[in-house]
Amino acid sequence: MFSERRYRLKLTTAQAAQCEEFGNICRAVWNTALDQRRRYRERGAWMNYNEQAGQLADAKTEHDWLKTAPSHILQQTLKDLERACKDHGTFRVKWRGKQRWNPSFRFPMGKLIEVERLNKRWGRVKLPKLGWVHFRMTCQLGGAVRSATVSRDGSDWFVSFLVDDGEQTPEQHAMPGTGVGIDRGVAVAVATSDGKLIDRDFISSGEVKRYRRLQQQLSRQRCGSANRRKTLESMRRIKRRERDRRADFCSQVAAELTDRNALVALEDLRTRSMISSASGSVEEHGRNVAQKSGLNRAILDKGWHKLELALRNAARCTGSEIVKAPAAYTSQTCAVCRNVDSENRNSQAVFRCTGCGHTAHADVNAAKNVLAAGRAQPVETSVLAGL
Repeated sequence: MFSERRYRLKLTTAQAAQCEEFGNICRAVWNTALDQRRRYRERGAWMNYNEQAGQLADAKTEHDWLKTAPSHILQQTLKDLERACKDHGTFRVKWRGKQRWNPSFRFPMGKLIEVERLNKRWGRVKLPKLGWVHFRMTCQLGGAVRSATVSRDGSDWFVSFLVDDGEQTPEQHAMPGTGVGIDRGVAVAVATSDGKLIDRDFISSGEVKRYRRLQQQLSRQRCGSANRRKTLESMRRIKRRERDRRADFCSQVAAELTDRNALVALEDLRTRSMISSASGSVEEHGRNVAQKSGLNRAILDKGWHKLELALRNAARCTGSEIVKAPAAYTSQTCAVCRNVDSENRNSQAVFRCTGCGHTAHADVNAAKNVLAAGRAQPVETSVLAGL
């Protein structure tokens, strides 16, 4: 089983400059290769990885700056581009702009990567053309390194190891027959069918105020100035802490739910469609543009999609089955008598059935309906949904 281990690097000034240069070269290769693919597609032709890799080797003889970066990270950039084009379409793949793309590159050959632990806090890794690089070793690798990805987040650099830990997914969960339904919301992040409401704040009120002050400060600073760069780094640090807390929350919730349940049922929500842009003409999007923008922010803040990914990742270790159930009418259906009525939900939190009088928290009632729908899914559909 493959797992990820992410650590913060401690680069020297020369190594940081090298990483920045490697990232810029990979960005240039990505943009050039994407432009070539688009031009070919406009003529009705195709361009694949093998052809572009051969052209890259020829380009190195004419452009010495391409020789600065290791060959395999440039080849990996072309492989990533080919996969992105196959998954999303050539004309939907985004350009990598210098201002809005954080430099990153991957060393795909694990046999060229050496990792040593120096003491309780620090380790070091030997990467091609970078040499020995120190990093904050917060936990053991726990397996053989298959690849390493170096990326920048704000002013800090990180390394992510892809590790083969030797574990196998269990054929059966330790507690077969158990199950839980999950309702994802904006007021409460997670409501389970057994009555639990799980939520937390990912950013403090003080950080919100500080971020707003930094935004105001940024609007008064000149583009390209050193002070503007410092302000942007401060803003990115706040956002990174928020992202880390959200990821930690999703991982903890996923681990707890998959440990105790052989079946985890989720609503089949298309998050990307739900958070589509609220701007545009009134005819296209209606008049409640401000409300839609607020809903989009709330959905993104609670990390709906990140929770789903965390559940699928945790299920590999426990053998849990992840099922996606239809979301239609789960919030309007009584979990006791199955009465469907739009009047059943009196408010965001209160559910009162107009048929039998059953009263419960609205999100918990919806989670019970999700579990019932998940158990009713055919076996083949359930297995495919968990992959």
